[in-house]
Amino acid sequence: MAGQGTSGPRVNALRKEVAVGAEATSRAPAEVVWDLLADLRSHREWGGERQKRNTRLLSLDAPEGPAKVGTEFRTQGRDPLGTFTDRSVVTEATRPSVFEFVTEAHLETKKGKVTDWTVVHRYELEPTGAGCRIRYTVRITRISELIGALALFKVPGLRSLGMKASAGVGKRGVRNLARLAEERGMDHGKGEQR
Repeated sequence: MAGQGTSGPRVNALRKEVAVGAEATSRAPAEVVWDLLADLRSHREWGGERQKRNTRLLSLDAPEGPAKVGTEFRTQGRDPLGTFTDRSVVTEATRPSVFEFVTEAHLETKKGKVTDWTVVHRYELEPTGAGCRIRYTVRITRISELIGALALFKVPGLRSLGMKASAGVGKRGVRNLARLAEERGMDHGKGEQR
């Protein structure tokens, strides 16, 4: 990967990486939450259908069965800036404690500008009695160009606004994951399969 500020296809306009975290608790055990994370097709529900209309996954192409290190998948979606097309690969899959994937994202703004990102998504699960705590961290390690509202990441005083907006999306996603795991956990406890 090219260094920050270098030219070429892997250029990085960030001065330093951006990291945002979110946390939620679930009444579902860590194994149920982890199984949802590893079931990449479930991301379409908790990261798509249950998200706000203006920020969500719209499609997901992933293999069936639980993801493991090296599993690749593709997603498409939208956010307030425009539409994105992503390629991701699972980089850590340690049941029931950690699930991580790296995304190469391609964003096209509503005004037709294009920027590419590298993003690391990490979920850490910690048992808490009958349920678990979900810690989600998203690290933006590269953005090819800071266009539109992304320019906030360049300005120290305004950087926190961009991070706050990113954190809001992450919080909703983690809460959706926690609730879906509870629903699936209750169904599983009754002997039903979804």
